Amino acid sequence: MELSVVVPTLNSRDQLAASLDALAATAPDAEVIVVNGPSADGTTGMVRDRDDVDVLVEVSARTLNVTRNAGIEVASGDAIAFVGNDLLVEETWGDAILDGLDEADVVTGPTHQTLRAGMTTETPEHRRIRDRDVTYFNGGNVAFRAETLSKLDGFDEYLETGGARDAAHRLSGFGGTVSWQPKACVRREYETEADGGTDRRDYHWKYRALAYRLVKNYGLRPTTVRRTLSHAGSDAYSAARDVVRGEATPTRWVGNGRDVTVGISMGTSDGLVARARDRSATRNPHGVSKRADRAVARYDWR
Repeated sequence: MELSVVVPTLNSRDQLAASLDALAATAPDAEVIVVNGPSADGTTGMVRDRDDVDVLVEVSARTLNVTRNAGIEVASGDAIAFVGNDLLVEETWGDAILDGLDEADVVTGPTHQTLRAGMTTETPEHRRIRDRDVTYFNGGNVAFRAETLSKLDGFDEYLETGGARDAAHRLSGFGGTVSWQPKACVRREYETEADGGTDRRDYHWKYRALAYRLVKNYGLRPTTVRRTLSHAGSDAYSAARDVVRGEATPTRWVGNGRDVTVGISMGTSDGLVARARDRSATRNPHGVSKRADRAVARYDWR
């Protein structure tokens, strides 16, 4: 099985260089595709100077799902993996990916992260939604059979966040399988803001994406409404506790509530439109096949 690896990047030249070094050491025979867009930190020059990148695609959009789909368009392998530009694949990663794809449509694995308090990792996440068993995967450490990505029509470019979770719902919709491989692991070697920094979550897009993917995939049903309101209630309670402890202001709490309400309203409306536009199991009216103008430049050294 021939493996293509797509690495989306944006203004992360040094992290990308480390990620590519790890890929070259771990999976030297893989086709490596970097999708850059649009960086202003010298990423293009750094990639063009390397001899271990097969294709560099420059895109104008800053949306992750657009860069993923641009990588799918040029990948030639019968297995296509996605690796975050801030992640380093471990030495067991390549073999575990190919072994997993022998038995499943999609393979994912844990992310190890070094924090001041020690090492963290992940475990598989499963949900039962209506009549589907959904296994989620990390969009920064996942590999698909090429034919499976074709059935999904790639990722939904409407979404600015949650594209991998949406793909997991759609995969489950046509009976696709996910294999969790502990040895298909990647490593993050630094702490991000989410590890203890300021909470800057975009509640508008969090709930817009949540409502959109639930309504698009399952329709406007009591299950989708209950799940959306459950998430909103949990966040509202957590934010209210921050106000009581003096860690947030009442104004911020009200503003977050407004963002949640508007996000749910827009996501629900757009989800209904998307469900009507694509009634097939693919459920992707904004996929790879829907446009051909993602790339503004392409450097192909194959």
